[in-house]
Amino acid sequence: MLKKTADYITFDLLGLTPGTHGGEALDFFLYDTAKIFLLLTTIIYVVAIIRTSFPPEKTKRLLSHKREYVGNILAALLGTVTPFCSCSAVPLFIGFVESGVPLGVTFSFLISSPMVNEVALIMLWGLFGWKIALIYIGTGLLVAIFSGIIIGKLKMEKYVQDYVWEMQVGHTDIVQMNMREKLDYAREYTQDLLKKIWPYVVVGVGLGAFIHGYVPQDFLVRWAGPHNPFAVPIAVALGVPLYSNAAGVIPIVHALMEKGMAIGTVLAFMMAVTALSLPEAIILKNVLKNRLLAVFFGIVATAIVCVGYLFNAIL
Repeated sequence: MLKKTADYITFDLLGLTPGTHGGEALDFFLYDTAKIFLLLTTIIYVVAIIRTSFPPEKTKRLLSHKREYVGNILAALLGTVTPFCSCSAVPLFIGFVESGVPLGVTFSFLISSPMVNEVALIMLWGLFGWKIALIYIGTGLLVAIFSGIIIGKLKMEKYVQDYVWEMQVGHTDIVQMNMREKLDYAREYTQDLLKKIWPYVVVGVGLGAFIHGYVPQDFLVRWAGPHNPFAVPIAVALGVPLYSNAAGVIPIVHALMEKGMAIGTVLAFMMAVTALSLPEAIILKNVLKNRLLAVFFGIVATAIVCVGYLFNAIL
């Protein structure tokens, strides 16, 4: 239905010719935008209802009283239901540190939240199918868990800014919601989140549509195609300076795959864009000292490169 509507608007109503650069780009843009917003609205609403059973104070208490490895797993799973970008996840990261959650556990959350969440799952499922979506989610969780474990093992608490340890977080009562309140919260949350991410979706789909319609396939394949052994680290290096969330980068990833880039390469690019960014580094600089910041970026970037090569080898 959505595809037929996009085709009708592009080729019948506007009179563009199928197969032309402009026609294919606009058709891609209309179809992917409609599909993504439909999926996002439906699933975010459902996830928001589920999230009402896990308020932040309850989550902090849960993570603070678990063994470190269990805490890493729980923190990474928590990230899957918190669709933050890398920058907006930082305040909760600080809250975890202040409340006594182990440092490695907090990093598992910081990595997982922007990279692995319901927005990424919905959009990947809609554009690539359930297998790729689940593989991405699974490997993203592993990156978050094991990167957090490694950082925890390095015992780098002394490289967190002193003022963070000095701050105390008060405990508040956990408020229970009835079903009417949960539904109202879910509606408001969905509206607020869509208001925040819709520009990323539109810009991301627009860039993806431009790549789909105008960028020659040979250009991308030459630099980051399956026959270039350095394609994955190049993609990760290009992704780190960028800043976007899953909603903005997945349409670009879709277009890059259609141009012939290997799946591992484009998904490594996506992980780098969502989990690591220069704005995030600037914000974290106020919380972490240089050595810990460099270790965080180095470990996560290395893990993402390994995942990219693994995807390319098995898919």
